[in-house]
Parts: sequence; C-alpha cells; structure tokens
Amino acid sequence: MRDPYDVLGVARGATDAEIKKTYRRLAKSLHPDMHPGDRKAADRFKEVTAAYDLLGDPEKRQRFDAGEIDAAGNERPKFHQAGGPGRQQGPFGFGFGNNPEEIFAQFFGGRRRGTARMAEDDEAPVARMSLCIPFLDAVRGTTRKMVLPGGREREVRLPAGISDGQTLRVRGEPDAPIRGDIRLEIRVDPHAFFRRDGDDIHIDLPITLREAILGAKVAVPTVEGAVMMNVPRGTNSGATLRLRGKGVQRQRQRIRGDQLVHLVVTMPDVVDDELRRLIEGWEAKHPYDPRRKLGDG
Repeated sequence: MRDPYDVLGVARGATDAEIKKTYRRLAKSLHPDMHPGDRKAADRFKEVTAAYDLLGDPEKRQRFDAGEIDAAGNERPKFHQAGGPGRQQGPFGFGFGNNPEEIFAQFFGGRRRGTARMAEDDEAPVARMSLCIPFLDAVRGTTRKMVLPGGREREVRLPAGISDGQTLRVRGEPDAPIRGDIRLEIRVDPHAFFRRDGDDIHIDLPITLREAILGAKVAVPTVEGAVMMNVPRGTNSGATLRLRGKGVQRQRQRIRGDQLVHLVVTMPDVVDDELRRLIEGWEAKHPYDPRRKLGDG
C-alpha cells in the first residue's frame, strides 16, 4: 500500500481537521454511487478510505509516523521482516512466516498450549481487525464474509444501525487452529448525500424556484427508498423538514430516528432575460429587505 499521506495528498504535518476535510472531499467525489461501473474510481475510493482508516485514528497515525506499523497498519516488529525467507502476507494484513503458531504465540504474549491461543482472560481478544462497509449497509444491517487468523472463512452478521468506529466481538471456533475471540472495528464509508448524526439522517434537498414559491410534492431519497414529501408554499432555502421514523434503527430496539431534510432553493443553470425581467418587474412593485433584522452588525 502507498504512503497514506501521498494517497490523501496531505503533508505529514497536516492537522486532524485538514486530513478529515481532505478525506471527505475525496470520498464524496470518488464514491461508487457517483461513478457506477467505474472500477478505477472504486479502487481509488478504497485506497483513500484505507489511508484515512490509518491517518484518521490518532493512535495509528502516531505509530505509523514512529515506524511501528506500516501503511497497511501491520506491526513492523512482529509481522514485518523485509526480505525474510518464507514470509507471506496473510489475510487482513497479518504477516505469517513458515510457522504461524510461533507468530501467534508472540501475539498472545508467549502463551502456547499445543497450538497458539489467547489467554483464558475473556476480555483479551486474539487480535484486532477492521472491516470497511458501505454507509447503507451500516444503516440497514448486513452480513460479511471475512478470513480469520488461521485462514478460516467466517460469515459475520452486522446489526442494523452499526456506527463508524464501533467494535464487535467475533467468537472464535473451538476446533480452529487459532482459537479465541477477535475485536472487529467497523469503519463506515461516507455516503454521497446522506449524513448520519446519532440515529438521525440528514440530507440537503435541492428544490426549484417554482417549488419554493408555490409549494410542491417532491420525491425525497431515504435509506429505505424514495418517499413523497410536501414542500410548503413560500419555503426559504435552509428550511428543515422532518420525516419521522426514516432514520437509523436503534440497536436492539424497534425505535428509529428521523430524517431531516434541509431544503436548498436552487437557481436554474442559466438565468435568461425572461426570468430576469420577471424578477425585476416584481421587485419594483414589491420591495422587501430580508436582512433588515440584522441591522448594522
């Protein structure tokens, strides 16, 4: 994997806010929803997301800058040995040599009982892994296949409403070569136009001059599909309407958040002479000052 700073195009001294801002801009422009069928854009999106997965985490970024982990988040001392014989890259970025048991024995603090396994302490996970999923999959819930340490494939169920940064515990298999639980950190890709705030979903909805002035019934995208919504007459840009129960389902509950629709009055691509004369004629007869309440500042 390339240097994450180069992937995002930021300096090594960039602030966390600068990195986040750059990532959001790139993710929005490269999101698969914006480029259906474009494999290059999809690969670039994954690369950008992986870079932010590292640099967006203060602890991981500090360890990367210190040379303790590589650009893929792998431990350099334990799992990385440039040019070492018999080494290969394992699933999810874990490096294994000719004897995986020895590697995992190190990972578990040197405890070995026939095969490498974690300590009996129920709070100590075998390993920490991360899994990146699309925004809508996080909202709706999904299942994902992943390869566990030791090479076994496992289907993991992700509940509806799971959030970015949330950690799940994946139970190990008693008869697996590597036993014990895994801490799975979930990273959620940004969406092209949905934003999440707790259990609520936010969206900026463009409306025309006619719809704002006369009112209209318009289609609004939601995480479960489009619904019709009434735009009141005389709606201002920035007005917010609420679609109740169209947000994120609270985990282990049947309660859902709301969707907040922020209306944005949008001018046509071209303001022609006809529209200009119409507005000038109307305003000459109906002058008003929308900034009068602001005074002189």
